[in-house]
Amino acid sequence: MKTIIEPFNWRSELNSLEADALGEDFLLFENPIVTEAFNHPFKVDVVTGIICTRGTMKGFVNLKKYETQAPCLFIVLPDQILQYEEFSDDFEGLFVVMSKTFTNNLIELNIQDKLPLFRSVQDNPWIPLNEQELEMMLQFYKTLQMTVRLKENPNRMEILKLLTQAFFLGISYQFHKLPEEAKQSKQEILVENFINCVHKNYKKERTVEFYANKLALTPKYLSKLIKDNTGKSAPEWIDNYVVLEAKALLKSTNMTIQQISDELNFPTQSFFGKYFKRQVGLSPKGYRRN
Repeated sequence: MKTIIEPFNWRSELNSLEADALGEDFLLFENPIVTEAFNHPFKVDVVTGIICTRGTMKGFVNLKKYETQAPCLFIVLPDQILQYEEFSDDFEGLFVVMSKTFTNNLIELNIQDKLPLFRSVQDNPWIPLNEQELEMMLQFYKTLQMTVRLKENPNRMEILKLLTQAFFLGISYQFHKLPEEAKQSKQEILVENFINCVHKNYKKERTVEFYANKLALTPKYLSKLIKDNTGKSAPEWIDNYVVLEAKALLKSTNMTIQQISDELNFPTQSFFGKYFKRQVGLSPKGYRRN
C-alpha cells in the first residue's frame, strides 16, 4: 500500500487564524502569530505572498539568507524550503496564500509564458516597495478581500484568477530588473550556476567532479572558486542542501526515516543516519523528536 505523505500543516500552526478564504485554494489573513514550529526548515505546497507594511523579517529560503525591511513584497513558492529566523516586534503584514491548484490554473492561462516571475522569485524572494507601489499592493489586497467576501457571487474563483494574473503581470518587472551596478562578474555567474546545479541534483549527485563536469571546469578550479567567493567549500554546499532537505522532510512530512533515506538516495537507512548525525549532531529520530 502506498504511503500517503502529509505535508506540514502550516494552518494548524497559526494561532487564532481569522482568514478570508475560498475553500483551501485561496486565503487572506493579517499578522498571524508565528509559533516555534516555523523556526525549523519546512516545506509548504502553496504560493505565499506577504505584503510587509511594517518591521522586518529574517530567515532562509533554500539556504539563501534574506532580511526584509518594510515596505516590501515577499513571495515563497511551492516546495521551497523556508525557515523563519526572526520577526521584529513591530512587524505587520498582509498574507495571500494560494494553492498549487490555483496557481497551476494561472499557468494554464499562459501566465508563465508571459512572465518569468517565478524563476526570478527563486533567486530573489523579496523586493522593496516605494510609497506608490505599497499603495497599489494595499488596494490589491483590499480588492481580493472584497471579492472573497462576495459569497453570493458564483464567479468569485474566476475573478480571483484574473485579479491575480493582473497582479503578477504588474509586479513582474520589479523582480527581474537589474541595476547596472548590480550586474554580476564572470566568477559570480559561475558560483550562481554551481549553486543552482547543486539545487537541481543534490539528491543523486554529491561529488565535486560531477558539478565540475556540468560547468566545464576542473574540480580543482571549481573548488577554489567556490571557497574564495562564498567562504564555504563545494562539498559543504552539497552537504548543506542534502541536510536541509532531510530536516524539512523530518519536520514537515510524515515520511518514515527509511523513506527519507530512499528519497535522498542513500544506500541504507543506517548510512543516512550516520551521515545526518555527523552533520547535525543529532540522529534523524532525535531531530524529529526535538
